[in-house]
Amino acid sequence: MAPKKADAGKEKKVLLGRPSNNLKIGIVDLGKAANFPYATINPEEARIPVPDPRFDWLCNLYKPVSKVPAFLTIIDIAGLTAGASTGAGLGNAFLSHVRSVDGIFQVVRAFDDVEVTHVEGDVDPIRDMEIIQTELRLKDIEWVEKQLEGLKKTSRSLGSSSLADKARKEEIAIVEKVLKCIKDDQKDVRKGEWNNKEIDVINSLMLLTAKPVTYLVNLSERDYVRKKNKWLPKIKAWIDEHNPGDPLIPFSVALEERFALMETPEEREEEQKKIGATSALGKITQAGYVSLDLIRYFTCGPDEVRAWTIRRGTKAPQAAGVIHSDFENKFVCGEIMTYEDLHEYGSEAAVKAAGKLRQQGKPYEMADGDIAYWKAGA
Repeated sequence: MAPKKADAGKEKKVLLGRPSNNLKIGIVDLGKAANFPYATINPEEARIPVPDPRFDWLCNLYKPVSKVPAFLTIIDIAGLTAGASTGAGLGNAFLSHVRSVDGIFQVVRAFDDVEVTHVEGDVDPIRDMEIIQTELRLKDIEWVEKQLEGLKKTSRSLGSSSLADKARKEEIAIVEKVLKCIKDDQKDVRKGEWNNKEIDVINSLMLLTAKPVTYLVNLSERDYVRKKNKWLPKIKAWIDEHNPGDPLIPFSVALEERFALMETPEEREEEQKKIGATSALGKITQAGYVSLDLIRYFTCGPDEVRAWTIRRGTKAPQAAGVIHSDFENKFVCGEIMTYEDLHEYGSEAAVKAAGKLRQQGKPYEMADGDIAYWKAGA
């Protein structure tokens, strides 16, 4: 008898966050909007291509008329100030913008520049990270306490033995556990241990500290090129202590702005060789994409090679529905091959001949890098 798989019958983990493929990352920093690079008074939205060597290889193979890579949607949110949770600075407007995104790029300044002043007067990345974490957590505490009060009020009118009352009491217990996590334990919600039922309740609350965070450490061009900065070890130690596992990526706004002003990719490449450092934007974009549990599958042909963004765990009909709702509603099956198989065998015909093209039905869960051809009913 074949041994049972260790995860057989195991409940599939629900993901924190909205059940959507159209997820967004917000850029958050501590600074004055008027003179801090990246900061704006009103949020600005940009769609940034996600670098992927697989997509480039597929384009070389099919030589399509149209090439559409995967994109990450990034919202540039105005700078946070201490006291934002109580309305200071742009306060409530700022925090509502953070609530509307699904993940956070937290920009941490680690350079001195007399031309770029700091809202707190001097440069101290550890203080800045603590201010941002505190403000987001305080707003979550206020929000959860308000929700808890509302739940308790409505539960009083229910019969103590009714199913609705039992469900409400269970929900109250979960919200109380969330409050304990952020208020008493002083932990961000995303760092708590939660089961699926608890995650469903947390997702309905849309909490700021439930969102994944990627720390982007903004260095001077000189420090970035020489890969050395006095604050980096301290920043890493703080993250390891307070939010272990969160990614840290050094970059330089000054250098990225200089690269952006160059007219051609060849000019940028030449400059990167000259200074011995490359742009960090591709790495940052990829990190944000991964932090949201996003993956991509491809559709390929002579007309178009395209990467489609879906959430990890998406089933075949819903993945097809990203292209068109009819593909989901009238789903029949998908003909699917892996990128690795196509890369190994060199052509679709060779993949088919090797028996590697599979027909998948509604239960199939998409894997990152799948190449799909959908069949839908009339």
